[in-house]
Amino acid sequence: MTSDGRLRRCFEDVQIGDLLPPVVKGPMSPVHLMRWSAAIENWHRIHYDGRFATEHDGLPDLLVNGSWKQHVMVQVVKDWVGLDGWLWKISFQFRGMDRVWDTVTAWGRVTAKEAKGNYGIVHCEIGMRNQRGEEGTAGTAVCVLPMRGGDAVPYPFHAAQ
Repeated sequence: MTSDGRLRRCFEDVQIGDLLPPVVKGPMSPVHLMRWSAAIENWHRIHYDGRFATEHDGLPDLLVNGSWKQHVMVQVVKDWVGLDGWLWKISFQFRGMDRVWDTVTAWGRVTAKEAKGNYGIVHCEIGMRNQRGEEGTAGTAVCVLPMRGGDAVPYPFHAAQ
């Protein structure tokens, strides 16, 4: 526990196989998709024009923005490492389409860990699946956590430290 009452996730508390708390979003309405499109100025019609998406592009429905899915993938890891940890690297691939009215769940699992100097490096498998159980996004993340009683992870983190 930190001086301000936050729970501190330390490297020593993490075990291979640990699950990251999932982040659930949805169902994604056309309004959600339009807001995100407007916020990031992505005006591709597959995110807001149903007839264009289905008739012109032959898609099953409006599609959830890839940049929105990126945001959720980062959120699941960042929520887990907390304010004392650092999401150092993240990589993922879009392998399926998430559609309007889908509910998606971002998840993660610890696959490896190693002590490096004053910090702990944690490797995770991450992904996102919809309510149909389809895994549309798969990837990996590398996090840096403080050692119990050790120094805070510097912001930004550099591997040479």
